[in-house]
Amino acid sequence: MQKTGILPDREIANLFKSGSLFSVHELDDGQIQPASLDLRLGVKAYRVRASFLPGAASTVEAKLERLMLHEINLSEGAVLETGCVYIVPLLEWFHLPDDVSASANPKSSTGRLDIFTRVMTDNGQEFDKIPAGYQGALYLEVSPRTFPIVVRTGSRLSQVRFRRGQSQLDEGELLELHRAETLVDGGEPNITGGGIALSIDLMGDERGLVGYRGKHHTSLVDVDKPGAHDGLDYWEPIHRRGEGELVLDPDEFYILASREAVHVPPDFAAEMTPFDPLVGEFRVHYAGFFDPGFGHAEAGGKGARAVLEVRSHEVPFILEHGQIVGRLVYEHMLERPQTLYGAGMGSNYQAQGLKLSKHFR
Repeated sequence: MQKTGILPDREIANLFKSGSLFSVHELDDGQIQPASLDLRLGVKAYRVRASFLPGAASTVEAKLERLMLHEINLSEGAVLETGCVYIVPLLEWFHLPDDVSASANPKSSTGRLDIFTRVMTDNGQEFDKIPAGYQGALYLEVSPRTFPIVVRTGSRLSQVRFRRGQSQLDEGELLELHRAETLVDGGEPNITGGGIALSIDLMGDERGLVGYRGKHHTSLVDVDKPGAHDGLDYWEPIHRRGEGELVLDPDEFYILASREAVHVPPDFAAEMTPFDPLVGEFRVHYAGFFDPGFGHAEAGGKGARAVLEVRSHEVPFILEHGQIVGRLVYEHMLERPQTLYGAGMGSNYQAQGLKLSKHFR
């Protein structure tokens, strides 16, 4: 019986060797991650009137002919404005085997910049889902929400995971793994809906810092320049008030942290569900992939908390310290990756607490 699970770095490299994955440019160093592949922006972006899905009877290109407002050359870099929607053909193309499907998510740094991204395929009826056997181009919808950004051909805003068969742990398997490996600290876990709960930390560090709120009308953020920007020019620090409450204002963007430390053992991968209507009118964590080795002591990550990108929706909402804000689902790896997250691969967020994206100093 064929093994099922998330494909590790070695198998992703083999997909390129077999022609199941193809790129019009040579792969970048570090583009293949322990359990995912970074996707790169192509040469052009198209500003469109509104977000869309192509649907079963159309290609993305056909829809662009009707919805495009103007074309932008990314080869020398270009500004993408807040509140606008862009469609960007990617450098990577897929010719997936019939037994391999894929799903996409924003990269961690993309989520922490409040850049909303979703992958589309020709004839696609869902965002971020690439069916088994898909052959064709990939497109990325990009919509900066808080900061205007500079991107260029080769910028990496999104990532994709490949899976063979059913790989998600059920609730019984998740509880057994937690008891063996301590997936989240803090005692007996809350496991329902196929996931393990994470709660919010609103007590903060020794200075009482609990998070950051994005400022409006800032300068540009260059997505390819780590450490190039002063964080205080873009973010307002939030400190603990009273007993640990925070009112989320509608359409404001916050960086907060989980109360629990997260652990992803080397033979597993995890993903946070981006929105759970059972916990309130807000969205948590745009960038939901946690690679094998995240928070793993042997990979230098003992005590790695989840940093949460939070946006309230229609109404103000009060968060309280310890309130459940999301759930992590775990999946089997097809096999252990050659390189774990944080182990000699320059990972930006291993052993993290509350932390802004790598772009800020």
